[in-house]
Amino acid sequence: MDTPPIVCDMTTARDTPEERLAEYRRLFGEALTGRERTAGGIRFRFRAGDGVEEWVRDLAAREKACCAFFAFEVTAPGDEVIWDAAAPDEAGPILEEFYLLPETAVGPAELLRRMEERGLRIHQG
Repeated sequence: MDTPPIVCDMTTARDTPEERLAEYRRLFGEALTGRERTAGGIRFRFRAGDGVEEWVRDLAAREKACCAFFAFEVTAPGDEVIWDAAAPDEAGPILEEFYLLPETAVGPAELLRRMEERGLRIHQG
């Protein structure tokens, strides 16, 4: 099976990278309860408040649309929403940046620069 290229193509996205990172900041600030590294990648945990599951699913779908190399699964067991993320080995540094988003989404320009340094090509519309 061919691995999708390690590229973020936001040319058809309805938001910009900066707007997307602002949305991550809002989601993490309002609902994030924890995160962890898993055998297959990383996991974000969120409180299952009003609209949180739909918000996480929508954001994961938009992220997958521009970064096809990611594999996402969103589940909602009990009173939490879980977002699991995985990526091919060559995208390991990008997956690590994704794990660090709760801290790094505060400086979008710096984060985008670091991601490009780690091998993620970013295309904007």
